[in-house]
Amino acid sequence: MTNNSVFNNENSPVYMLTNNGYVSPVIIAPAEYDASNNQRLFCLTTGNVSVGSGVSLLLQITNPSGSGRTVYLSRVAGGASNTITLTIASSGTITGGTTPAPVNAYLGSATTSVVTTKQNTGTLGGTPATFFTATAADIYVVEFNGSIIVPANQTLTVTAGTGSVTASLNLVWWET
Repeated sequence: MTNNSVFNNENSPVYMLTNNGYVSPVIIAPAEYDASNNQRLFCLTTGNVSVGSGVSLLLQITNPSGSGRTVYLSRVAGGASNTITLTIASSGTITGGTTPAPVNAYLGSATTSVVTTKQNTGTLGGTPATFFTATAADIYVVEFNGSIIVPANQTLTVTAGTGSVTASLNLVWWET
């Protein structure tokens, strides 16, 4: 027996809504699937880093001015040997450190990300605007599904700390 709405049929649709998943199956996929297929999904990791007492693991992406792209944060994930405070902020300054290279999730793709990166341990400087804080231990995943948007000339910083810990930070985003 079908489960069709009186106001929604194939001959005279007011709006389209699948009512019977068995008779009319629909495949719904997250935006990341399409972004990856279009070679626009990127991953960035710190790897496992030993963080000293009183400092944090810092990871930052910046969408440069005039990039012509918008960055959509998909998720932040990682792990920690002890309890950490995971903080996500707009802006902030990381002094020194390295510039890890983002990896395209479409393996083998020559398409590169527009973002510039920075990684270090220490204290986040400048005047960051914190908009997400959580306590995490062991393995953690925070899904944003593109709801955090980093337009051109903006910076996103993620910190994990503070305390003697071995931790990792992983960012996944797509660009349009």
